[in-house]
Amino acid sequence: MSNSGACNAAPTLIFACSGAADVGALADQAARRLTREGAGNMFCLAGIGGRVSGIVKSTEAAAKILVIDGCPLDCARKCLEQAEILGFQHLQLAELGFQKGQSPVDEASVRRAVEAGRDKLAGPCCP
Repeated sequence: MSNSGACNAAPTLIFACSGAADVGALADQAARRLTREGAGNMFCLAGIGGRVSGIVKSTEAAAKILVIDGCPLDCARKCLEQAEILGFQHLQLAELGFQKGQSPVDEASVRRAVEAGRDKLAGPCCP
């Protein structure tokens, strides 16, 4: 199924790769900050990968989805695609210049990732 939710009162969901590398931690921290700031709600990527029906159904009903990947492997994006959830915004931190093993998870880096996430969420509701 594709994400066919229309722009309405449905939630905005944020998924982060949260991988073991520094860029995964950066993706995770950006998603958590976006959630704290009210841009959306961080949601469970493992639930998508495990095809947990309630999590998949909630995701399919979302108004907007932001997926944040730390490295070019795009694990988070691929999890949603394999669950046939499409129509999301994708933020690839490597495209911002962050490189695995060389990207400190500090305030400046998190702020840059959060700003890029906000820009993605400001785009069309259902790309």
